[in-house]
Amino acid sequence: MTGRDSPVVDSVSAAVYKVPTDQPEADGTLAWSSTTLVIASVSGGGRTGLGYTYGSAACKPVIEGELASAVAGLDVFDTGAALEAMVRAVRNAGRPGLVSYAISAVETALWDLNGTLLGVPVVSLLGAVRDTVPVYGSGGFTTYDEPAARTQLERWTGDLAIPRVKIKIGESWGAEEGRDLARIVYARKVIGPETELYVDANGGYGRKQAVRMAHAMAAYDVTWFEEPVSSDDLDGLREVRDQVDPDVTAGEYGYDLPYFARMVDARAVDCLQVDVTRCGGITEWLRAAAVAAGRGLQVSGHCAPNLHAHVAAAAPNLRHLEYFHDHVRVESMFFDGALDPAGGALRPDKSRPGLGLALKEANAAAYRTA
Repeated sequence: MTGRDSPVVDSVSAAVYKVPTDQPEADGTLAWSSTTLVIASVSGGGRTGLGYTYGSAACKPVIEGELASAVAGLDVFDTGAALEAMVRAVRNAGRPGLVSYAISAVETALWDLNGTLLGVPVVSLLGAVRDTVPVYGSGGFTTYDEPAARTQLERWTGDLAIPRVKIKIGESWGAEEGRDLARIVYARKVIGPETELYVDANGGYGRKQAVRMAHAMAAYDVTWFEEPVSSDDLDGLREVRDQVDPDVTAGEYGYDLPYFARMVDARAVDCLQVDVTRCGGITEWLRAAAVAAGRGLQVSGHCAPNLHAHVAAAAPNLRHLEYFHDHVRVESMFFDGALDPAGGALRPDKSRPGLGLALKEANAAAYRTA
């Protein structure tokens, strides 16, 4: 379908869902008791595409206001034009933050609509470079006691055979170094010597503190040190990176290409994290991956595993994707077509068009707030 035969965007809408966590959760710098999911629906050509973001309910009026007006009447296959139109429309609202979350939800819904109309999976539209997407188990919240941590770690490494896992450290803005180290020791004991162990401080440490902690955890073969200091502190990230053995990583709060370019050019990270639900969607995720590739870096998809699977499979410089506990729970509850990480990888289902996800209306209805 091209030219005059191409369908156009007829409507854009959004729904908000709030899902309580299964137990109290916190990382080094934040505590929470629920996860908010905002689902965008884009219709055209008699079909509807679905995209989503994990962000504030305030995304809904942005999606149904500025963004819906920006893409109305555009060719549904012109995803680049739609992204550009949305970015221009929010100039005075400010793109970083929830506005970029909203853009991401609409942009991913457009890709889902494209695949649905053509009867092909999104990964085929993008051009797959791999059939499987490696994942790492992620959770290990600072609120977990040892039995809770063991249950989660053993599920990842045992039931699902995921060969890499991540726990949270930096508790109370770095004020509990002793407990952080004790939890690392315990995690290593549970997962054994063969499984890769990652840690995430969520920016909770100071620069020298992060270096000291990295040296202290060296005996436990930690190979991934995420946000040892604030991701806004590029000089600090580079300073830590230059002095520690684990790969230093950050980037999950990137809302546009200049953010990723600054981080890469500052030599602040060993692996660049990019989040498809925040960065502007699938098109911008691949652009960010290209920025990293241009400097010889790999990328890692942050959270939202089922939304990332297709775009991650199209990135030549992909390291892996985060299989995050909260989002796994929500996506398994809400979507038919949620992928199985058995063996440590997701496999986009090429038998299903679009992103391969269909909302389980009955399951989701109980959590809808707007």
